[in-house]
Amino acid sequence: MTLSAKSVETGIAPVLIENSPVARNVVIPRRHPGRFLAVVILGIVVLQVLQAVVANPNFHWDIYLTYLFAPQVIRGVGWTLLLTVVAMSVAITVAGLLVILRDRDNPVLRGLAYAWVWFFRGTPIYTQLLFWGLFAVLFPTLSLTIPFGPQIITVETKYILTPALAAILGLGFNESAYLTEIFRAGFNSIDRGQAEAAQALGMGQSKIWWRILMPQAMRVIIPPTGNEAIGMLKMTSLVLAIPFTLDLTFATNAISNRLYQPIPLLMVAGTWYLAITSVLMVGQYYLERYFGKGVSVHPARAE
Repeated sequence: MTLSAKSVETGIAPVLIENSPVARNVVIPRRHPGRFLAVVILGIVVLQVLQAVVANPNFHWDIYLTYLFAPQVIRGVGWTLLLTVVAMSVAITVAGLLVILRDRDNPVLRGLAYAWVWFFRGTPIYTQLLFWGLFAVLFPTLSLTIPFGPQIITVETKYILTPALAAILGLGFNESAYLTEIFRAGFNSIDRGQAEAAQALGMGQSKIWWRILMPQAMRVIIPPTGNEAIGMLKMTSLVLAIPFTLDLTFATNAISNRLYQPIPLLMVAGTWYLAITSVLMVGQYYLERYFGKGVSVHPARAE
């Protein structure tokens, strides 16, 4: 049996079934030799890079393995995670309040929310952390006074604003400005008619937020918020400006300054940051899948 020119071009060959006058078409998969060639080339390049890195004595792999799970490094990992979680919690709380203020009819509250976003988004995070670290120098004491009267209570600032609290407030307030815009975009993506319909049914404002608006907005909010959480993790390395001396970056820098070997300790810090980021990405994936139930459809299933 010979194939027609059209069959050769389309990759569909007619096959005659025994004892059947009907011819069925069998789809012949298209070959992709370029993909195989690209995989081979990529594999060769990866092996070459790995060989160059692993066999290079300048990386000092013995020092890397020695301090990868050192107690000082593990303590720095713990403090970095704590800073990330608490600062993100502060940022999410403040951003939620700012979104509510921007939705109010009161121009003073709206102006306050705009000013907050304008200031913390418009100035560098490192500069903000420097001012938080110098806050006790600029304001040595905090006092509660009666206007044009005597002081009621006075306390030294260094006993209230500790380096840990300064790091949390500096990171959280800066991040809240970005999360405010993310949250606002998420809620603006919802049709206003849904809230009006819920009000017509007699639902309260709080119930409308939690039962109608929030689940739909989370589909838009979760992906960029996950990226911001990963950015917050790496931004904790800047708390040296306060200075906060318990995070992962400070711990590895202290060891490298003692050993005069910065490369292996940089790889130790990078390994831990990469590992934590990978866990956060997995969590973000499951959150997106949870809040995207009934909306996202797999392309193969859609066919």
